[in-house]
Amino acid sequence: MRWHFGRENFALERSPTLLPCKVYRHQSKLRRHLSGDPQDRLWQDNKVRNHALALPHLDGVLIRPGETFSFWRLVGRPSAARGFVEGMELSHGRARGGIGGGLCQIGNLLHWLTLHSPLLVTQRANHSFDPFPDQGRVIPYGTGAALFYNYIDLWLFNPTDQAFQLRLWMTDTLLNGEIRCEKRLPHRYRIIERDAGFVREETGWLRHNEIWRETIAKGEAGTTMATEFLYSNRVRTMYEPSEMP
Repeated sequence: MRWHFGRENFALERSPTLLPCKVYRHQSKLRRHLSGDPQDRLWQDNKVRNHALALPHLDGVLIRPGETFSFWRLVGRPSAARGFVEGMELSHGRARGGIGGGLCQIGNLLHWLTLHSPLLVTQRANHSFDPFPDQGRVIPYGTGAALFYNYIDLWLFNPTDQAFQLRLWMTDTLLNGEIRCEKRLPHRYRIIERDAGFVREETGWLRHNEIWRETIAKGEAGTTMATEFLYSNRVRTMYEPSEMP
């Protein structure tokens, strides 16, 4: 209802012309094989197919001043009729198949890009379980964004006086993302993990950490202008911490 009758002005325009200034870029592996199970391999391959259908609705989108980006407003329902296939979804910490499964990887990338920009995250859900041990993790745990059509969404608001642009594309092995803007920013951002660890309780293990962000002035001095607390994570793991690589 808020897509059509809410106060938000949603970003809908996509442009093939890139804005001139790069803010931040990141990439993640497309396939993360968790076992030798053929079902897992099929889900991973199907995830890539689902990405190929979703990315054209997101790549190049402009978020102008005062506009809100909504993942599902742009992508729409991931139905079989539109060509989406069964990928892996997480329900109560367990893997299961679902049409459009795997799109959370795009949400994770978009959220990580946003944390390195002035855009504000106004709607976002964290994953409620930690289902698998880390496998080549390069960013802090708990910085992802869960997605489930249409009530678990990712919204990004532009409070600045300039437009931002999202770029998303795939290679054979990687999902790539970039955020761009019209004018060079005078600062950059660094994401910090604090108080990270595992706690044993009667019902199992909990993983916890805190996510903080530093705003750092560009230039030789690199002065830290501000430090802000973003998130506190405390979720149940579906594995023993001894399984961590």
